[in-house]
Amino acid sequence: MRVVSGICKGRPLKAVPGTGTRPTTDKVKESIFNMIGPYFEGGLVLDLFAGSGGLGIEALSRGMDKAIFVDRDFKANQTVKANLEICKFSDRAEVYKNDSERALKALVKREITFQLIFLDPPYKKQKLVDLLEEIHKNRLLSNTGYIVCEHGHDVTLPEQVGGFTVKRKEVYGVIAVTIYQWGNVNEQGEL
Repeated sequence: MRVVSGICKGRPLKAVPGTGTRPTTDKVKESIFNMIGPYFEGGLVLDLFAGSGGLGIEALSRGMDKAIFVDRDFKANQTVKANLEICKFSDRAEVYKNDSERALKALVKREITFQLIFLDPPYKKQKLVDLLEEIHKNRLLSNTGYIVCEHGHDVTLPEQVGGFTVKRKEVYGVIAVTIYQWGNVNEQGEL
């Protein structure tokens, strides 16, 4: 597992110890960023089920200004912090030990808007539609932002959730990726 592109290209990343966390493969990570970027001119990213932090760190490497990482597992949070140190991104990141619902409520209180949100929950306990509805209801995504959902290939997410519409779906073996944006977004990214 490594940073695929950007200023930290090739930098190896640590995996979360144990078998409870499934890291996104470099191939899938590269495909995701080719669909939504591949590079960014600033912005804020949320990695809600951070695991090792690979997706959020990749976004920082490719030009995002700041990242917020959330995972309820202590080992995952320690791994994110270690990987941020490896990439010298600690000053551009916040890491929180929390569950997804409580984390979203805390972010709403801070009145933050993200350009990029990663939702990669454990495949067996997915509540992706609920999370998307919560993000929509509280307008946590900017008008031109993306929500990247990683899930099992056997899960089909709706074409529309709240004001979000599927921009793209891809399947990579047992992994599927569904990318949402605000519905009715024109070429300039305006609603």
